[in-house]
Amino acid sequence: VQLQASGGGLVQPGSSLRLSCVISARTLDYYGIGWFRQVPGKECEGVAGISMRLGHTWSADSVKGRFTTSKDNAKSTVYLQMNSLKSEDTAVYYCAASSDWTKNAPLYDYWGQGTLVTVSS
Repeated sequence: VQLQASGGGLVQPGSSLRLSCVISARTLDYYGIGWFRQVPGKECEGVAGISMRLGHTWSADSVKGRFTTSKDNAKSTVYLQMNSLKSEDTAVYYCAASSDWTKNAPLYDYWGQGTLVTVSS
């Protein structure tokens, strides 16, 4: 399984950004895809995730109402729509695949490279 995240960049507070994660897997429906973020010196934080088969989603309390995740199975792509961005959202964002639908990062077996999101005026 391979994952390729993209879409990061420098934006101002209050702006929106959409991250994409293209997944290469033999059986896409088998996986849950999660978005995680990492700030140097801090623990990896689960942001949001989605079941590729059922479309069930989860999101962290810190992003509820601002971030949503969606999928396009035909394109093997998962999106993270980030609205009303705050400076504290600045991080490297990763997408990852798990055989579970879970917020627990250690249960994700496959990780893509990160994409940097910087929210600053």
